[in-house]
Amino acid sequence: MSIILWLVIGGVVGWLASIVMRRDGSQGIILNIVVGIVGALLGGWLISPLVGAGTINSGDLSIAGLLVSFLGAVILLAIVNLISRNRVR
Repeated sequence: MSIILWLVIGGVVGWLASIVMRRDGSQGIILNIVVGIVGALLGGWLISPLVGAGTINSGDLSIAGLLVSFLGAVILLAIVNLISRNRVR
């Protein structure tokens, strides 16, 4: 898969996950791309063996692959929310 396509799909997945987790106002495009790609890694590690689908990192551009990547990004943002909520401001 082309690196440009990987970055664009990772950015869209990260952006959609940030909207679902209500963190869209605090993230920029670079962080959305990072969340999408790292979330896809997390989804590939946690969810992919359960459903038998790949992720965007493995080149799987099917609906199941995009959903696994999206769910991994949501899990990543949920972990970030838990950590940042407990931090003293």
